Amino acid sequence: MSGLPDEALRLDHEQPADTAPREPWRPGRAAAGALISLFVLVVLAAGMTFVGLPYVVLSPGPATNVLGEVGGTPVLTVTGAPTYPTEGALDFTTVGFDGGPGRTVTIYDLAQAWLSDDIAVAPEKLYFPPDATASDVAQQNAEMMNESQVVAAATALRALGRTVPTTVAIAGVPEGSPSQGLLEKGDVLVSVDGTPATDPAAVRDAVTAHQPGEDVRVVVKRAGAEKAFTVTTGGADGRAVIGVLLRTDYDLPVDVTLNTGQVGGPSAGLMFSLAIYDVLTPGALTGGRRIAGTGTIEDDGTVGPISGIRQKMAGAHAVGARWFLSPAGDCADAVGHVPDGMTLLKVTSFSDAKAAVEGIAKGDTAGLPRCG
Repeated sequence: MSGLPDEALRLDHEQPADTAPREPWRPGRAAAGALISLFVLVVLAAGMTFVGLPYVVLSPGPATNVLGEVGGTPVLTVTGAPTYPTEGALDFTTVGFDGGPGRTVTIYDLAQAWLSDDIAVAPEKLYFPPDATASDVAQQNAEMMNESQVVAAATALRALGRTVPTTVAIAGVPEGSPSQGLLEKGDVLVSVDGTPATDPAAVRDAVTAHQPGEDVRVVVKRAGAEKAFTVTTGGADGRAVIGVLLRTDYDLPVDVTLNTGQVGGPSAGLMFSLAIYDVLTPGALTGGRRIAGTGTIEDDGTVGPISGIRQKMAGAHAVGARWFLSPAGDCADAVGHVPDGMTLLKVTSFSDAKAAVEGIAKGDTAGLPRCG
């Protein structure tokens, strides 16, 4: 085998004696500045990935048919009264939340939200108290969901002519309240200055008939016995207050169970009440149509506004709903953002909503109030 001598091979890899060693490459000032700037941008971008910002991002959440099932389990179960088969869908709608206690929103989340009409950004303080924890928020949402279910059942039963007895109870006595040391959480109010405590409004009216600093006689039922207390009122915005949180307790004549999973908050109350009414009456209230909506339900049947109407409409549209019931107070935020092919109807009460669903079922919707 032919080739160069070993000496020639060694010389081929040696540095020539008359050539100086090469200096390592160094960038010029402009190039160095560009590299430093790029490095800073990379560091900032990485940092912004982990730095939480005081905002919440609202996105479309799932829409769930209250008349259907979730994971093979009925969403709605009513016992203690005759029920009837139905069809169609009454969807309660939800909003996906990013941000708030225990969740981080970054600049990338905000950038993505600003590019979508279905995603909104709002200051965190509009939705969460500054000292709230994730546990606090979860507990409060669960309590509001449970309360909305009970009020929805009472509303549906009253619409059917059933009597639903109620009592007014004390939900809490804040620190420093005029009632602290006298009234207790769980006390059932009997009367205020002799006026029966038939509902929270009656209690408030009896208290505000006084001037701040005047005494109020409050009778409560505690551990099965009536107790009377004299509370010296405090003042709030010039009105007399006794400084307690009130709740309405319902003695429902039927048992209602709603399987809503991890969903919390009060905004499904309207759709719950319509679904309960539907299964307690013969025939399909919807006429087989898919109808979505949102809104709180109050003790007097009033439908209250909610947040995230745009995201809820988008979520409902994604599952095929083409009719959406909106609280009147949310119409201004919804107009101009209604998905193609969806009709937005305005409701202010349970009776309004029932009439709207019945009109949709019959195909007679010309006279139904609309948003915008």
